[in-house]
Amino acid sequence: MFLCVFPTAVNDMEKKLAEYKCDTNEAVCLKLVRFPEDIDDESTTFHPEYSHQLFGDDEVAFGYKGLQIQLYYSAGNLSSLFKVKYTARVTDTFDCVEVCHIISLIVLTCTVFVAYMLLGNVDCTFELRSSTFPCEHRMDLICSSSFQVDISCPGFREYHERLQTFLMWFIETASFIDVDDDRWDFFLVFEKYNKDGETLYATVGYMTVYNYYVYPDKTRPRVSQMLVLPPFQGEGHGAQLLETVHRYYCTSAKVQDITAEDPSENYVKLRDFVLVKLCLTLPSFSSEKLSQGFSEEMVSEAREKLKINKKHARRVYEILRLRNTDMSDEEKAKEFRLEVKKRLYGPYRKNQRELTKMQKCLRPEELASQISQMDTRLQHEELEKSYQDVLAEYRRVLERLAQA
Repeated sequence: MFLCVFPTAVNDMEKKLAEYKCDTNEAVCLKLVRFPEDIDDESTTFHPEYSHQLFGDDEVAFGYKGLQIQLYYSAGNLSSLFKVKYTARVTDTFDCVEVCHIISLIVLTCTVFVAYMLLGNVDCTFELRSSTFPCEHRMDLICSSSFQVDISCPGFREYHERLQTFLMWFIETASFIDVDDDRWDFFLVFEKYNKDGETLYATVGYMTVYNYYVYPDKTRPRVSQMLVLPPFQGEGHGAQLLETVHRYYCTSAKVQDITAEDPSENYVKLRDFVLVKLCLTLPSFSSEKLSQGFSEEMVSEAREKLKINKKHARRVYEILRLRNTDMSDEEKAKEFRLEVKKRLYGPYRKNQRELTKMQKCLRPEELASQISQMDTRLQHEELEKSYQDVLAEYRRVLERLAQA
């Protein structure tokens, strides 16, 4: 006996299923509430970049039409409102797919949420009196403050539990950290605003830094997580935060240098800008010194005064060297290009050394295969492309620096 499934029946089922599928990146609605009227103001809503950690790789929730998952936070202490809305819910049963149980999924994953919690008078305050290293910044009419906080600060543990839930929506491979490890440092950015004559703080973003041990008596702070919330992106808060972190650690003789864990492309751009800005104040990076080439003096001063490692100091040097180079002058442009390419050629030089070793131990046919993979012309093309990419990156940093 054969079971026949007709194409029309399959198509009908696919259409039926599609009606109840919702893109969770669109369905999840996030909001930072300063005033009660913000709750109904659609212009204050923003959406996640990722939702796969809760809803799977397809980032789809099945079982609803017009799905809206509201996750609203008070702007200061991030107390929350969680509500699920939809225009229709599937009533049929399908063997191939289950209805997404959104409430239990959210509550179990984000334990700080309380389903359908009522938000009365919006409390947007957070205790900062026990925090250290306050740093205030002004950008046009916006006043923001950065703080370094440790887990012993009253109320901070609970606040951090709420804050870190944003990571899963905006960092693709985000994971929560063990706050009981005292090697973690926390840096927060708040924006000051006024409500009924009272100065309050709205959460802007934060950074976590882990202090690794470096033999024999040093530490190496490594940036683990950094997030500026979408309503505040593009306003310079990320640069402010990273600069605050560098200034905080550069006062400690025990700090070797500052690094980052698996930095994203955007983080590298931000770091370039901040480090170049900081190094402009160092004598070893003066125009006269830049024209003499990269030096140990630059490495030493950048490390001792700003906790910048040699690799990053070299990148800062190249950016500032470009800034001081007249690229319309062919000789000066060639000198700059060759210096950058000399650094970029490092991996290719390593390949050549490996090839020399291979000649002693590989059979002729194996050696021919390796040589074909190290085609000189192709290497030159790749080197030129790498140089042009780096040049474009450096120019973007200098454009931002000119506007700062």
